[in-house]
Amino acid sequence: MQTGLKAFFIHFFVTVFFVIAAVAYFSPVLQGKILFQNDIAQYTGMAKEQNDFRKKTGEEPYWTNSAFGGMPTYQLGAYYPHNYVKKLDSVIRFLPRPADYLFLYFIGFYILLCCMKVDYRLAIVGALAFGFSTYLIIIFGAGHNAKAHAMGYLPMVLGGIILVFRKKYLWGFLLTAIAMALEVQANHYQMTYYFMLLVLILGGVYLYDAIRKKYLKHFFVSVGLLLVAVTLGIAANATGLLATKEYADWSTRGKSELTIGPNGETKENTGGLSKEYITQWSYGISESLNLFVPRLFGGASNEDLGKDSKTYVYLVEKGLPRNRALEFTQSLPLYWGEQPVTSGPAYIGAIIFFLFFLGLFIVDKKAKWWLLGGTLLSLLMSWGKNLSFFTDFMIDYFPLYDKFRAVSSAQVVLELCAPVLAVLALVALFDTTRVSTDKIKALKYTFFGFLGMGALLLIAKGMFDFEGYSDENLRITGMEELPDMIKADRKSVYNSDLFRSLLFVFLATATLWFYLKGKLKQNIAIGIVGVLIVVDLVGVNLRYVNNDDFVSKRRMTQPFQETEVDQRIKEDPGKFRVFDPSEGFDSARTAYFHQSIVGYHAAKPAGIQDIFDFYLYRGNFNVLNMLNVKYVIQQDEEGRRYAGLNPEASGNGWFVSKLKEVKTADDEILALADLDMANEAVVNTSKFKNINRFNFQTDSTTTIDLIAYEPNHLTYTAKNENAGVAVFSEMYYGKGWQAYVDGKPHDHFRANYVLRAMKLPAGEHTVEFKFEPEVVRTGSTIALASSILLGLVLVGGIGFSFWHSRKEEKEEV
Repeated sequence: MQTGLKAFFIHFFVTVFFVIAAVAYFSPVLQGKILFQNDIAQYTGMAKEQNDFRKKTGEEPYWTNSAFGGMPTYQLGAYYPHNYVKKLDSVIRFLPRPADYLFLYFIGFYILLCCMKVDYRLAIVGALAFGFSTYLIIIFGAGHNAKAHAMGYLPMVLGGIILVFRKKYLWGFLLTAIAMALEVQANHYQMTYYFMLLVLILGGVYLYDAIRKKYLKHFFVSVGLLLVAVTLGIAANATGLLATKEYADWSTRGKSELTIGPNGETKENTGGLSKEYITQWSYGISESLNLFVPRLFGGASNEDLGKDSKTYVYLVEKGLPRNRALEFTQSLPLYWGEQPVTSGPAYIGAIIFFLFFLGLFIVDKKAKWWLLGGTLLSLLMSWGKNLSFFTDFMIDYFPLYDKFRAVSSAQVVLELCAPVLAVLALVALFDTTRVSTDKIKALKYTFFGFLGMGALLLIAKGMFDFEGYSDENLRITGMEELPDMIKADRKSVYNSDLFRSLLFVFLATATLWFYLKGKLKQNIAIGIVGVLIVVDLVGVNLRYVNNDDFVSKRRMTQPFQETEVDQRIKEDPGKFRVFDPSEGFDSARTAYFHQSIVGYHAAKPAGIQDIFDFYLYRGNFNVLNMLNVKYVIQQDEEGRRYAGLNPEASGNGWFVSKLKEVKTADDEILALADLDMANEAVVNTSKFKNINRFNFQTDSTTTIDLIAYEPNHLTYTAKNENAGVAVFSEMYYGKGWQAYVDGKPHDHFRANYVLRAMKLPAGEHTVEFKFEPEVVRTGSTIALASSILLGLVLVGGIGFSFWHSRKEEKEEV
């Protein structure tokens, strides 16, 4: 009992320490400020309509018309019934954002190391090393909250798996099930997917060990328990998973209906994302050394060197005002690696990098092998197009691999594995049962190996050109030597950061050397190494995310400012769409104020993306009419923005006199090129076989009016003296939208590649479209049953544990 009470207080005060550390690092949250995150600002624009509707009615719409012409809100923070995992997550992440995610990093990794029987002091050091890993901090600045969320729970899942293999079946099962439920709820399946590849490697290592030591029964019992735990955790998130799968098939992540591209070329891949898109962000092979030296390849695409740069001196000498020169050098394009742009290096810390390699020599646990395997696989995947044969193999033969972009993100597995092995190296060094001379020898050889690597990097510097993608564009400024000055700054940070990393390695090595020689106490050595790791990582992190990045809460909750143009458009009481060509296809600004045909999302609706690719990007704006784009924001000769009225916008709905029959999706989208949008519509009869009439009579008296609007419920009155076909300027989504005519269910079909259409009898009718997704009802039922079962197992586990401990106490008496 005393041992259990002592452990409780240790873990309690460690948790309090992590809370303090997380809030201290992001101290502006105490003033009510919020970290400015571009992705979250864009998300706010995307989710504005659904959030407003939820606040007004208390209902969940599951559909928004404000972005991409219309899409489900499944990936925009939709609330699902019986999502008790989300409630548990909100309890765990009780701190202000982003301190909540940093705390999650700390506590999750601490739990993992405790599951591996690591002393709490070293577990704290490991947790700080993981939490302050530069990549995990940089993603806050970029707004990749879902990625951070998922990364926070991965160590807990791993801890549960290890507990089960340690024959702690009950608590391992519970931790795995609960952590897996939380992990899936974080809603970044790419991170979960990469992690499961690590689990496969871990399983392979444990299987080999089981065969060698002849404990296969335990292995298969453990695997069986883990499969049940993972299934239970996944099932508790059934609604989100099923909805995401349904939407993914409709998005750019799904299989395209098209077999041709905009220029008539054969499409490279019709089963997922293209290889070019998947590998657009690929780490250079040598660039991965920024794990050890943060600015070996420049660091970020925009680095702040201020006055301490050759570029600043050059600009001032060229006559540029000092304030302008300083402004330029505060966002220098120092990065010169393989990726298009980057927010910073995936730096794990020089000391952690050093200890990882030391661990390869002195750690004799089987964990070393799956940690090494996971690290190597992570590197290979992150190299993407720079290791094309391996990437092609993964895309072609690993299920779902082609659903994820930015393969550089695969290094998250390394971010998890490296600090674990580094801590295990410290465990081995502080193990008093091991021969001291062996530990000293391993420390010495690793240190000299790193000195040799440092020397090689200094020599290799002469082999690099230090040229970035944007260098040539800088010459048009009239300052021919400007790119050369930036290259000089790149070389400067290359040197300074290399010596900086070597210095931290030297200091850590010296500390451990003195401990092994009996000159330092263990607690002091652990404290010094821990402080060095934190100082190293935090010093780099503050270059990319610091207090200056925090803004007032209002700026994030209202990220876009209404202009005079927006105000004038809002004076129009109708329902229509607005298109701002200057936004491109990746902005949610217009969606924040109006209904838009663009938006910001990693998985865009495939249909509207095809419309852009085939027509809007090529200057054919005829399709804007069928999308009911009433206003196109333009600029006059003096650069002033105004809302240009599109008089040919088709409206919310209209009757057509002719259906053009096609048999393939290729023909359907190509037919839009010269289609008379007001009088004709295209239908693919291979998909909608009940269409057997193609000509209809219309006249000036036929009307369709939108009389009531909610995102998930649209009501029209339609008037036509003859039977006809009505086309509606709303996105066709067959799995959720139900049509009703005069209150009775009615079939509808897809027209013009992306729109809804239906056959209507003669006369005046009330037409309704209601978004009633079956996937939400089905998923919620599964989630409820799974949550109840998980809760019962948890309560039963706690009860059994309490009964078992009381029984042991009585036996001792």
